[in-house]
Amino acid sequence: MMRLLLALAPLLLVAASPPDPVAQALATAGPGTRIGLVVADDTGREIVTIRPDDRFVPASNTKMFTTAAAFALLDTQGPDATGGATVRLEGQDVVLTGHGDARLSSAADCVTDCLIDLARAVAAKTRTVHDVIGDDSAFPDERWPLGMSWNNMPSRSGTAVSALNIDDNVMTVTIAPATPGAAPTIAGDGYYRIVNRATTAGTIAALSVTRAPGDDTLRITGTIPAGSSPETLTAGLDDPTHRAAWRLAALLRTLGVRVTGTIATRHRPLSPSDDPAVRGTAPAPHAPAQPVLARLTPPPLADDLRTTNKVSQNLHAELLLRRVGAVTGTGSVADGRAAVVRLLDTAAVPRWTYDFADGSGMSNYNRLTPRAAVRFLRWTQTQPWGASWRTTLPIGGTDGTLARRFRGTALEGRIFAKTGTLNAASALSGFLTTARGRTLTFSALANDMPSDASATAAIDRALLALAAAH
Repeated sequence: MMRLLLALAPLLLVAASPPDPVAQALATAGPGTRIGLVVADDTGREIVTIRPDDRFVPASNTKMFTTAAAFALLDTQGPDATGGATVRLEGQDVVLTGHGDARLSSAADCVTDCLIDLARAVAAKTRTVHDVIGDDSAFPDERWPLGMSWNNMPSRSGTAVSALNIDDNVMTVTIAPATPGAAPTIAGDGYYRIVNRATTAGTIAALSVTRAPGDDTLRITGTIPAGSSPETLTAGLDDPTHRAAWRLAALLRTLGVRVTGTIATRHRPLSPSDDPAVRGTAPAPHAPAQPVLARLTPPPLADDLRTTNKVSQNLHAELLLRRVGAVTGTGSVADGRAAVVRLLDTAAVPRWTYDFADGSGMSNYNRLTPRAAVRFLRWTQTQPWGASWRTTLPIGGTDGTLARRFRGTALEGRIFAKTGTLNAASALSGFLTTARGRTLTFSALANDMPSDASATAAIDRALLALAAAH
């Protein structure tokens, strides 16, 4: 009997299944990492299922659902006639009102959707104004999503959200080196107070800017080499409506208009009527529009949707969620979430497979299963807007957040997918073309990486192995 077993041993080794290259690739993410992967072929048959129904924090994969809802519910092709900012006079006061546009600019080189055009309309009407008032009451005052880490709030990734926005709701400071050992020169525009704790030293710039939530002080730390070019740092805003009014007042002064009053804001507090579960289906009617001096008409929303997914722009995604919510509601986050749920109901995505607290993916409360993501992705391609939506996804080795990933590999220019990165979360979901020309739909979601390491490399290796095998 022993001789028989020894004789069979080589046969057993030959008959054993070869190692799965996809599983091997995912295993390189390291101990503690939890990864889910679902891949469906062009017929919808699932060819890979690893933790398909586990719920993961999806990070910026959340934007897929927000932008799809925008394509489905908003006019994305024509000029953005409803979102642009307006300006009007109330006695001697100037009122700047926002309607959810993400692209209003006060830059000196602005060529479209420019705050200066509204300032010129005021200057053509009067040479003296009292208060300059920012009005963001088109949406309830919900500046940050529930579940977003507080440390992101002062950064450009977590800047406040408002119906009235300006310059992506960030401000910049420029740091120029001095002599070795001396403090560099820091130039801002006067909106925030600056504490300079930086030093001219070292061989490479290593600067950072911090601001506590609710504080009006920027603290600049780190080093900048002597003789180097100036560095620019950005800081997020707590109250973009106030900042927009402040910038309008500054532009009015450059046009020779005297501002004799103060900068003020009008916010609309969140109320129970902003929750569709509380108020029922029909919101209270909006107040009739007041006569305006001028209105901006931004470019088509399709352009902004492309930017939102390509570079994973958090503020723009949050504004899209509120604008989707304003179609049948009050523009609240709850209304936006309800619109996304209705969309996913139409796509036959089971309700337990996802939860979204925001539109951008910055919230740690969001959850998604890989199987739900793949079902949703396949459904988008059956919709009239599906092909246009797909073009907004980053392309491997080519553009957006995938510009450097998959470059020089078999998937360069052949993978179209939304990235996602958050505290201990990495995600990539979309479509890829295999070596044999087949289109696969996939969702790879990773959580719980040790020390907040990235699972990106492991996911990329697994997808390359998958593309080669099919």
